[in-house]
Amino acid sequence: MNEGTKTDNLKLPIAALPEVKGLSARQPDPVACLREPGIGSTIHRLRKKDALFYQAMPADCVFYVLKGRVKLTTVSTEGKEATIALMRAGDFLGEECVAEGRPLRTTTAIAISECTVLRIERRGMIEVLRRNPQFFNFFLSFIVLRNMRMQEDLVDRLFHTSEKRLARILLALANLDDSGPAEVVVPKISQETLAEIVGTTRSRVSFFMNGFRKQGFIDYDADYSGNILIRSSLRDVISRGK
Repeated sequence: MNEGTKTDNLKLPIAALPEVKGLSARQPDPVACLREPGIGSTIHRLRKKDALFYQAMPADCVFYVLKGRVKLTTVSTEGKEATIALMRAGDFLGEECVAEGRPLRTTTAIAISECTVLRIERRGMIEVLRRNPQFFNFFLSFIVLRNMRMQEDLVDRLFHTSEKRLARILLALANLDDSGPAEVVVPKISQETLAEIVGTTRSRVSFFMNGFRKQGFIDYDADYSGNILIRSSLRDVISRGK
């Protein structure tokens, strides 16, 4: 895949995105219409640290995450880089390309685990949105929910402690809610990335993670080399002091 020339302050190579053949979709499949002939979509597999796209590159396609995790980062005009969101299965990436007057990427997308994504050409995405009301509503729901998540992130930064913000991020990574399972195993995510999202230092993240583990809210290898087990009881951290 070729998306142009990367900016000087972004050094990771863009993933070649080898096409995956014969991937069976789970039912029901909310994006089945995007796989129809003529739409211009392909399924690809990414390795950890592969880039889907970079900030300021041409925005010519949309990605839908089928499996894995992707982080979105942005770089300021002063060259400061920040992680602004963690995307998971069921999320769209690069959807700004469907809007008129948005020719360039506004963020960088990097896989933080092995991922499988559906790549949809801009033309095909717009065509499906125009002629398929069911998918239009699905896509609109994603945009609204993502906007709500961004507002919650902002509230977190303004009013909540770093400890509570970290707990909320870990619960979001595990996609744990009141009706879900009691615990979920998620691929390792670096403490540096967590610190960027929380808005604190890596040492503080390490301190809080150790505390969560001692309280039985999460579990991981002592050297932080493997997956993370996240328990729904971690919500107790968020509810403290309310």
